[in-house]
Amino acid sequence: MSLQIRPLQKTFGAEVSGLDLSKPLTSQTIAELKSLWHKYELLLFRNQTMDEAEIVSFSKQLGDLEIHIRKEFLSQKSPEILYVSNMTKEGKPVGILADSEVGWHYDQIYLPRPAVGSFLFSVKLPSSGGETSFSDMSAAYAALPQSMKNAIDGKKAVQSYEAFNALYSVPTSTEQKKKTPDIEHPLVRVHPYSGKKALYICPGMTTQIVGLDKSTSDDLLQELFDWSTKPEFVYSHVWQLGDGLLWDNACTMHKREPFDPKQERLMKRTTILPEPKYAVPV
Repeated sequence: MSLQIRPLQKTFGAEVSGLDLSKPLTSQTIAELKSLWHKYELLLFRNQTMDEAEIVSFSKQLGDLEIHIRKEFLSQKSPEILYVSNMTKEGKPVGILADSEVGWHYDQIYLPRPAVGSFLFSVKLPSSGGETSFSDMSAAYAALPQSMKNAIDGKKAVQSYEAFNALYSVPTSTEQKKKTPDIEHPLVRVHPYSGKKALYICPGMTTQIVGLDKSTSDDLLQELFDWSTKPEFVYSHVWQLGDGLLWDNACTMHKREPFDPKQERLMKRTTILPEPKYAVPV
């Protein structure tokens, strides 16, 4: 099978054509895809037709799948799928983060075995808006002055799912809070497969740099947040129906752009885990 590759912008991202993701892929094609995934950090597949079982099947070829903590927003038939939507059913939200805009974040940065990838498939889209923007955190790290790299290399930061929920008014149950205590991860994450270094922080969940007082930590984090979302590091994806986006969740953060809340948007997401050895030691 011949894959055609078209870069999406200067530092990262590529459109891959020549694949039908609803069909089982050969081991050779999977190996090629994984190589492209970690090289370009974000892969776009256009004009796909996939049901939930096919979304799960494709994603499982890339690694173990995380079952999201927000069980109320999971597919009943395929719990590996998280609904991301503003739609409602019988007065209740169908998907996570239904009624609020979501700032820059990494998926599952708050877990001991943080995700290495996410796959998002478009099912229903507003007529305009609702783009997903991505920041190339490995390029952002590489472009830092050496003095800043020296200041942050080896440090850890606290990641808090509770802080994220408080920021975006998404209530969690007591059980969910118990399963997601605050956790420390390296401020600079070394990619488990490519070995690339990337800033591993996000405004939604990174609350403090370990070892620094709150004021100093806040100032440094804000400087890094501002740096990492400079236009040269960002790609904003304009969705089409049938788009599938696979991104490297070890070195890209993302956010959803605004759209008219009166229009419906439904996306289906899986979250891909690295090998178990890349969990945080306990």
